[in-house]
Amino acid sequence: MAIDTYYVPVAKEVVTNLKGGHILDLGTGPGYLPIEIAKRSPHIRVHGIDLSRRLIEKARSNASKAGVSEQVHFEVGNASKLKFDDESFDMVISTGMFHTLKDPIKVLKECNRVLKQGGKAWIYDPARVTSQIDIRKWKAAFTFMERFMYVLFLLYAKINPGRVYEREQVATMIESANFRGYEIQKEGNEIRIKLTK
Repeated sequence: MAIDTYYVPVAKEVVTNLKGGHILDLGTGPGYLPIEIAKRSPHIRVHGIDLSRRLIEKARSNASKAGVSEQVHFEVGNASKLKFDDESFDMVISTGMFHTLKDPIKVLKECNRVLKQGGKAWIYDPARVTSQIDIRKWKAAFTFMERFMYVLFLLYAKINPGRVYEREQVATMIESANFRGYEIQKEGNEIRIKLTK
């Protein structure tokens, strides 16, 4: 997987902070982050959802190839209407999705609802995830289906350009979702939001 430069450090940070339990990954795409987490901890189960049926199929295939199918589960789902029971997860994570949301407060409220007491939600929103990746090497590793999905993503990004939020706007959204505590870090184009229920 040519995107180790982004997902591996995030996975290591998650595993360092959560020794076991259940994680929900919103906007999982081809499942790279859940797979990296599962490879690093046999005590963590990850449930990934995405709106794209094709990406979910790819995530399942990737998990099977990585030998972690028993630890990860992928299905089509909407982050603003989670089908899970209240207090189902120890952690909710999301990378690269926040700036695309039409109603981020609704998604944050859903994150809060499905988290157990004391649970954490980590939202890493790199508007330019690819800036940390060797683009030529990354694209060269694409399968035919991944090339097709990449073209679709570029078309979607043109139609629905991402939103840029100031720190104060993000803080207001978090407070509206009733999280007990939060930390917002900004590094270049990336916002890292760490929430506690």
